[in-house]
Amino acid sequence: MMDKMIKNEAKKRMDMFNADHPKVMPFLEMLKGKALKDGTVVEMRVTDPDGNEYVSNIRLTATDVETIRLLELLPQL
Repeated sequence: MMDKMIKNEAKKRMDMFNADHPKVMPFLEMLKGKALKDGTVVEMRVTDPDGNEYVSNIRLTATDVETIRLLELLPQL
């Protein structure tokens, strides 16, 4: 019973996120078939309300790419 409640809440939150940020999922979908491969560098930049910037990046490995592919299957479980 709890799993169903968590799944419903996660879906509700994802729907809200997609409504608030409609460009994110299409961007990620575009990357999925083109750029997410071994050797790709993924960079994240965060700017907080005070203007402080935080930047980090990773170079994807074949294992990372496999993990991403597995995560794509989660909604189907």
